Amino acid sequence: MLGNFTFCNPTRLYFGEGSLKRLNEELPKYGETVQLVYGGGSIRKNGIYDQVIKLLRDNGKRIVEDGGVMPNPTVEKVYEGSRIARENNVALILAVGGGSCCDYAKAVSVSAWCQEDPWQKYYLNFQDVDADTKIIPVGCVLTMVGTGSEMNGGAVITNHEQKLKIGHVFGDNVFPKFSILDPTFTYTLPKYQMVSGIYDIFNHICEQYFSGEDDNTSDYISEGLMRSVIHSSRIAIQNPRDYEARSNLMWTATWALNTLVAQGKTTDWMVHMIGQAVGAYTDATHGMTLAAVSMAYYRHICPYGLEKFARFAKNVWNVQTNGKTTEQIAAEGLDCMESWMKELGLVMNITDLGATKDMIPGIADSTIMLTDGYKALTKDEVVEILRESL
Repeated sequence: MLGNFTFCNPTRLYFGEGSLKRLNEELPKYGETVQLVYGGGSIRKNGIYDQVIKLLRDNGKRIVEDGGVMPNPTVEKVYEGSRIARENNVALILAVGGGSCCDYAKAVSVSAWCQEDPWQKYYLNFQDVDADTKIIPVGCVLTMVGTGSEMNGGAVITNHEQKLKIGHVFGDNVFPKFSILDPTFTYTLPKYQMVSGIYDIFNHICEQYFSGEDDNTSDYISEGLMRSVIHSSRIAIQNPRDYEARSNLMWTATWALNTLVAQGKTTDWMVHMIGQAVGAYTDATHGMTLAAVSMAYYRHICPYGLEKFARFAKNVWNVQTNGKTTEQIAAEGLDCMESWMKELGLVMNITDLGATKDMIPGIADSTIMLTDGYKALTKDEVVEILRESL
């Protein structure tokens, strides 16, 4: 295992059915005013909203509501939430929802008291939070799995005017202070959202797995996590209320992106960069944008990381190797992955997400170029991958 690293994850997790009541242990740690962040209103329909409100009131909290967080939170919404936080001197931001709500809450937490334009500072210039900037603590109550945002410092924000969707990974001081994960809260998700989240989990692992050539413990963990996702996904799409499957997916989503399996590795993240650029143009669901570009991307870089792709085929998909070349083994593994994605009902091309051939040059220009995967792409290669993804 190559590379030195420091590992710290400060988020406290409360996991399992009935874990919402653990809010009673966390809320007394913070001041009076809580900014309650949620999305389009589904938590009102399924009863989670009423449960959270009761717990907040039982703990003597003043509640400032900040609803309407969209699936791809916008910079305008971050400005609005930051104003709410400042004007009410918010002591805690409580995000109740999926990854978008959690991302948004973290973006507001660092933006509310920022003396500069947070979009420019954090998302265009990728600057850190200044030491003297007040960071509002964040807590999460998860209702959809996929992003892992409940246990990391990432916050992805969209700027439609600039056609950009950018993620900033903040430091330990921005991680949620606590997150509550009750798998039963995910039961009522529409299938489209569920499978989108499942692929988001899987691709997070792939982005970290497909890098490096050393014998890395993180890769063994990743293979186990990927096998768990595949197994549990097949059960969950048949029976969305299977607690064991949904709990395994929820737990795997957290470990897929809480920085553990990235330790000692370089990591890739180009599927996310291309997918997020597609999302900036189409406003499509995040996991589906990843699915739509993945196969073209992985087949493009496979020759440059051939041994790892062959290992992926053997250890994740149980591809038999007798009489086959390394190239054949690797290709068969990707074929297995594609078949599973289709089995889930994922969107497999960007055309179905609203992208057109004319958008491709703009999407390529909006793609942030990274260099730590098996192949550092050129813009022309991004264009080629997008064309193959139509």
